[in-house]
Amino acid sequence: MSTMTPKPKSEASDQTLDLALRPKHWDEFIGQERLKKNVRILIDAARKREEAMEHILLSGPAGLGKTTMAYLVAHELNTNIRITSGPAIERVGDLASILTNLMPNDVLFVDEAHRLNKMIEEVLYPAMESRSLDIIIGKGPSARTIQIELPPFTLIAATTRIGLLSGPLRSRFGAAFRLGFYLPADIEKIISRSAAMLGVSCDKQAVTRIAEASRSTPRVANRLLKRCRDYAQVHGTGAITDDIAKRALELLEIDPLGLEAMDRKMLEVMITKFNGGPVGLQAIAAAASEEEDTIAEVYEPYLMQLGFIERTPRGRVATERAYRHLNLPIPAQNRLI
Repeated sequence: MSTMTPKPKSEASDQTLDLALRPKHWDEFIGQERLKKNVRILIDAARKREEAMEHILLSGPAGLGKTTMAYLVAHELNTNIRITSGPAIERVGDLASILTNLMPNDVLFVDEAHRLNKMIEEVLYPAMESRSLDIIIGKGPSARTIQIELPPFTLIAATTRIGLLSGPLRSRFGAAFRLGFYLPADIEKIISRSAAMLGVSCDKQAVTRIAEASRSTPRVANRLLKRCRDYAQVHGTGAITDDIAKRALELLEIDPLGLEAMDRKMLEVMITKFNGGPVGLQAIAAAASEEEDTIAEVYEPYLMQLGFIERTPRGRVATERAYRHLNLPIPAQNRLI
């Protein structure tokens, strides 16, 4: 008999808090105003027609609210949501089980959609277009196809790497939206809201400091807020002051711009081992002892947003800003970057 290892209480507690901090109503979702306006139109139109909303593809870096948006869409449509992910759907039977158990107008949310295998994609095409499921039974001359009618449903797919989705799959979504990094003012509002929900006092200067270190990402903002809260309870009175936030972030090795130890290591590797570039992603990953996907999806987007890295046809290049941030001398060939 198999046994399951229980999650540590701290991890389970953090996951519970993450769910508690997630917006439950449309008006609680801060930021991404253009996206919200577009999705709101799709929701209202589907309501007026009394039918399932069109399929939506959401892309963008991790932690920006793709999953939250799927939950809110289901809530606004007053319907159920079924959650799965690309890696979890290994066989056609897995997908068939999910689709045939949907109720009319349900929302199916597929995270990490770029990791769906091609066989699953082929089955999804008719399900999305004609609401039918074509299953092949048997092999060779005796093989036959069974077509199962599906209830109307809305597929919301999320991906951090839209380029890995096949063209035929992308074309079957009625709308595709990209979530961008958040404005500093929106991050501050999110932190203030989360602090109130956690029942912790956080002064304005501390909110600003945490926001500046949050990589313009709500998930990171909430994570840092919780770590500052922990530090305040252990080393302070429980209130998050600017000094408490500063000391907590320093202990986490997070600098004022939100760069973590691995961000700085990447930049140092590019500058000290590869003379600032150009250098390929594979070489950076090997030198920094990190996976290529993690660098491309987690670290690189924010470094590019700050202007610390540029992509060129020959590879990645560390910019003058990166040298200045690390207090390193700027080579003559890099001064124009």
